[in-house]
Amino acid sequence: MRTLISTAFVSLDGVVEAPGGEPGYRNSGWTFKDMEFLPEAFEIKGREQQEATAILMGRVSYEAFSPVWPGMEDFADYKPMPKYVVSTSLTEGDLVSDWGETTILRSLDEVAELKKTEGGPIIMHGSATLNRNLSDAGLIDRYHLLVFPLLLGAGQRLFSDTDKDAQKLRLVEHEAYSNGLQMNIFDVVR
Repeated sequence: MRTLISTAFVSLDGVVEAPGGEPGYRNSGWTFKDMEFLPEAFEIKGREQQEATAILMGRVSYEAFSPVWPGMEDFADYKPMPKYVVSTSLTEGDLVSDWGETTILRSLDEVAELKKTEGGPIIMHGSATLNRNLSDAGLIDRYHLLVFPLLLGAGQRLFSDTDKDAQKLRLVEHEAYSNGLQMNIFDVVR
């Protein structure tokens, strides 16, 4: 069984919307506004590229990343990896041609089947709606969270507000940085 890892930049109050400056959100770009950049706080991002063997995204994140990431040195290790996009509306014609093999999955059941295949960890960047749905379906195995010392109020959340039984997490790695950022890695306890 492959490990599905959700990785996110998240505010202290759980918002994941528009961390990099995406348009349409009041606090867009909150990961770098008034935040001292410390390279060591982002070490986990390089490690994710080295450890992952595939990328999973929702349609919105794919449409945001696919025009940019293929040419970025910071994400070069992701280029040859297989990519999976969960979408009911995306077509093969919507896929970019310069980012390696990309497969469209149409349902959470297909994600569950992907997890049963041979291979290493699958990393999921962004994809707030997909993250909430996969979490509710019990398909996420680990969380890599860079928690920013901000309260953003409104915005898309990482976790759903579905009424469900408590889900226990085990903290397996953590670090706090001088700029207030925290790195927390949690395994989902089953």
